Amino acid sequence: MSSEVHLEKNAIGLREVVFQSICSMAPGAAIAASIPAGAQFAGGALPLAVIFAFIGIIFTASSIGQLAKHIPAAGSVATYSAIGLRPWVGYLVGWAYAAVEILIVPLVMLQLGFTVAGEWHNNQKGFPAGSWWIFTAVGTLLVVWLGYRGVKTSAKTGTWLGFFEIIIFSVLTIILIFKAGGHNTLSVFGVSHANVKGFTGWSGVFAGSIFTLLAFSGFEAAAPLAEESKDPKRNIPRAIMIATVCIGVLYTISTYAADVVFGPDKFAGFGGFNNGAPWDAVAKGVATFMYILVILAVVNSTIANANAGSNVFTRTAYAFGRAGAFPKTFAKLDPVHKTPKTALIWQLVVGLVIGLGLGWKYSPQTAFGIVATALVVLVVVVYIVANIACIGYYSKHRKDERHPILHILVPIIGTVFLIPAFFNAAGITGIPGLGFVAKIPAPLSYAVWFMGGWMIIGVIIMFVLRSRNPKAIEEVATVH
Repeated sequence: MSSEVHLEKNAIGLREVVFQSICSMAPGAAIAASIPAGAQFAGGALPLAVIFAFIGIIFTASSIGQLAKHIPAAGSVATYSAIGLRPWVGYLVGWAYAAVEILIVPLVMLQLGFTVAGEWHNNQKGFPAGSWWIFTAVGTLLVVWLGYRGVKTSAKTGTWLGFFEIIIFSVLTIILIFKAGGHNTLSVFGVSHANVKGFTGWSGVFAGSIFTLLAFSGFEAAAPLAEESKDPKRNIPRAIMIATVCIGVLYTISTYAADVVFGPDKFAGFGGFNNGAPWDAVAKGVATFMYILVILAVVNSTIANANAGSNVFTRTAYAFGRAGAFPKTFAKLDPVHKTPKTALIWQLVVGLVIGLGLGWKYSPQTAFGIVATALVVLVVVVYIVANIACIGYYSKHRKDERHPILHILVPIIGTVFLIPAFFNAAGITGIPGLGFVAKIPAPLSYAVWFMGGWMIIGVIIMFVLRSRNPKAIEEVATVH
């Protein structure tokens, strides 16, 4: 029976779990697409939007790390919330988190599709740019195959892919800063260049932070691999903090470099420059070999990100299937590779349907924006609840260890910095004191309704489970 097969113990070490978080943030893909997408709102003040998101995420990373050192579970943020707050809260967090992570694959595979097809078309006009769907489909199949082969294969693949993209973008960033010369200016870390009509000043910065937060999404992805890693109580918290700090610094300096080279006052158009592949053009302006390396790094990053996201979704679905909160079929593991095979099938189907469906309905670039907005709406709530769970856990279960700064003040600060992005992503306007919130246009706004419907379904199922199988909800708080 499937219950006799367990996730592989001690399969990966600190290096692999660090890069699990790094690859889940996908620095190459984020620098190339997610962060530039925020320029349409933040303009030349985009580096400030990155800093704002970085502050919220680094404090949240601390909170999740503090929980991970005592709760090594594949359920990660769901289990943390169930123990730190209430089991039903953990269930809803897991329901939301599963939706977020299963969308990672179609999100970045859309980017893979329009990046490769677009660049191929730019260099060979006879190649149709509309062939993006081929690369999206093939990339999705590759990621699911890597996940099926086992955590060692997928994690080690992610390690080398992640290392490559970091090196490429770090070198290019340094070159660009030197190239900018006298155009280097710290004014991009203020609101003076937030000049987009309808999004001037702080409203533009906060709207832009939707996409900069998306770039950080996945920083906690080491946590669901706790049951498969060595010394998880020590390595998981360290991995989360190391990955968050390193990538946060890279995001800040790379966005700054692009801003000062392109021009802060016209940076609002950066995301659409060069047919939506601005960093490719920037790299080409440096050297042809750098252009080639950047394209390889972006492609590499999308694969690494999708691979990491698939790992997180399948482990979360497995944990919920084991608990009975999801259908028991999700707890089935492949007897040879010890991977959650049912969850991988769902990842494949959902990845192809959403990626190809939305891409054909609108365009791959617009579909990317829709999925990105959907992700941010829920993942910010997940992070906010994790901050609150940290306070709850150390107040209820670890009073002897509770520190007023680390376990109370830090989670509160993390929550405060995340709230504006949630209101902007959700398009909630008209609230006193939140005049900076600007409405996100359609079809991006459709994502909010979809995710809201997903959570309503989750609440209904939760009430059904509480009446028919209450142990399933309680089991979310169990550390296996």
